[in-house]
Amino acid sequence: GHIKYLELQVPFVITINGVKICKYLADFTYTDDKGIYHVEDVKGMRTPIYKLKKKMVEASYPIHIEEV
Repeated sequence: GHIKYLELQVPFVITINGVKICKYLADFTYTDDKGIYHVEDVKGMRTPIYKLKKKMVEASYPIHIEEV
């Protein structure tokens, strides 16, 4: 009862000037009991590609990716 709307492998499309650049797949998304939307990614290692995609997603969407 603490989370709602749990989804796995949620895609976030990154576009610049109307051109699709790439897609980021979040491991989990959910809404907590306070109504806050969470995006989580489980990382063993933060690769350069992941770091770039994380920055682009956070600049394109009103979200913060939480790393676990």
